Amino acid sequence: MNHVIIGTAGHVDHGKTCLIKALTGIDTDRLAEEKKRGITIELGFANLELPGGVTAGIVDVPGHEKFIKNMLAGAGGIDIAMLIVAADEGVMPQTREHLAILRLLDIPKGVVVITKCDTVDEDWAELVKEDVAEAVKGTFLEGAPMVCVSAFTGQGLDELKELLADIAKNTEGKDLSRPFRLPADRVFTLGGHGTVITGTLIEGTLHEGDEIELYPSGIMTRARSIQVHSHDVQEAYGGQRVAVNLAGVKKEDIERGEVIAAPGSMTPSMMLDVRLDCLEEAGREIKNNSRLHLYHGAREILTKVVLMDRDTLLPGESCFAQLRLEEQIVAKRGDRFVVRFYSPLETVGGGIIVDPCPFKHRRSDRRALEGMEIKLRGDRQAVVGRLIADHSPNWTHVEDVARFGSYTVDETRQEAEALAQSGAVVAISKDIYLDAEYVKKVRKEMLALLTDFHKKNPLKGGVKREELRSRILPEVRIADVDALLDHFIEKGSIKEVRGLISIASFKVEAGEKLQKLMDSILAQYKKAAYAPPATDDVIGGDKQAAQVLDAMLADRLLVRLDAQIYMEAGCYDQALQTAMDLIDKNGTVTLAEYRDALGTSRKFAVALLEQFDRARLTKKVGDARVKGENAK
Repeated sequence: MNHVIIGTAGHVDHGKTCLIKALTGIDTDRLAEEKKRGITIELGFANLELPGGVTAGIVDVPGHEKFIKNMLAGAGGIDIAMLIVAADEGVMPQTREHLAILRLLDIPKGVVVITKCDTVDEDWAELVKEDVAEAVKGTFLEGAPMVCVSAFTGQGLDELKELLADIAKNTEGKDLSRPFRLPADRVFTLGGHGTVITGTLIEGTLHEGDEIELYPSGIMTRARSIQVHSHDVQEAYGGQRVAVNLAGVKKEDIERGEVIAAPGSMTPSMMLDVRLDCLEEAGREIKNNSRLHLYHGAREILTKVVLMDRDTLLPGESCFAQLRLEEQIVAKRGDRFVVRFYSPLETVGGGIIVDPCPFKHRRSDRRALEGMEIKLRGDRQAVVGRLIADHSPNWTHVEDVARFGSYTVDETRQEAEALAQSGAVVAISKDIYLDAEYVKKVRKEMLALLTDFHKKNPLKGGVKREELRSRILPEVRIADVDALLDHFIEKGSIKEVRGLISIASFKVEAGEKLQKLMDSILAQYKKAAYAPPATDDVIGGDKQAAQVLDAMLADRLLVRLDAQIYMEAGCYDQALQTAMDLIDKNGTVTLAEYRDALGTSRKFAVALLEQFDRARLTKKVGDARVKGENAK
């Protein structure tokens, strides 16, 4: 069942509130000042039972120009607009401004209601209809149903209800698969209950007891209870007017415009990438760096407008822009907004958000403009690909990409996998996808680093994995960098030999002089067998000898037992075999037995057994060793 919100729009004193009372029996003017002055100041709410069993929420907005910001706070969630024009006055300034706002917010459907028809004759009413038809030409209300009513006599009310019911039945429902989101347009305290917020549930489903995060403040709370149309409910659906009693939150902690949403489902930002439309009828231009009032959801924020490809946006024109805000905001791609001049305060334009969490752009940045175009008009795969490309340097999680694109995680992962199959992105894990061009850039930087290392250290087999990680991507999670290095190894860009990473084609090549030194050192170790010389004695402060020793370790001519004990690889392998043979024969081997079997000193026997332990080839049990988990 669809849930729809009907919103009023129109000039002050054109009978919006009286019409709602006649339709529903509810007086939406709550404040004493409203009743005293006879005009709506704050948003009013009612519910209307339509023919066919549909219950619609109604938002009554102020018509006076001084309260446009209040009107905007309630207009964001409207599905069906009622543009209300009084028969005795016709189209007035706020009629036009409200109509412009409805267009900017992309309200999909509506009906024109001519009120106070009991005060004029039929000929005059026809003239007003023609006046309204001319005013709505070229808008979503061109050709929309038009009905004359009187809240005083009841004329046309049944016809209006039938029209609204027909429109409601053919109105697309809100997406209930998304996390719930509700901009708070009213905050108050209810005796015995605490803090209550009201608003239109933009999307998703909210259940009693659900955990809630307040955005952008980050305060965590819970839906203690929920009401829809003044009735307690267990759950509320997108498209309904909802009152939520929040647990453990003070009224002072929440302002109008705060968004309640599923924890972790939104990301606060100080910037928005948008397509900005300048109203033709406003007759005003928007200059680069203009300071404007931004209206989004129920929020009003001051912002500076950076026009991406021009200095001035003329009436009737559109362009891409970046809004740099004076306060944090939470939004989603595809949300609509309105902007008004800072002074004089009048509506000048609006548009659609193409990226709710962008990076700061330079003006005329071709790549940024291309990205905005993709995010505005591209299909889901194109948008996901572009978001991955934008956020690859931050190794952004797929859940964040989903948030930025206003998709589900499953939808985002599906598109990312398809892009990985095509080679456009690289799947690092099920949660991290990187743009192929970014991966090429990292690969280029890594190969340059390794090339320089090989040039300076020709006898070293390569760079330790942990050192390479810290030098190319120090801020990235270790497991993710390892996955990327494994990708480079798989693709043949680099190789890893005994924990050292090098360019795939690299080989340790010693010159004749160094080869003689290597042969000499190897001969020393072979001759010493199980009682090798101390490392410092072999090197003797010679840097070349130290490099040769490292190269011999990399090529496994030598095996390191500790900093001062290296052993010729053949001797080490034979020492290991001796230990295994003793364990096979006796079930265990003690230090003394092993020392005697090798004919060496206790020092070297201990060093060998401890190395076997580290490699899990043996395991110490009491004073003896048994085979370890890695033993054959």
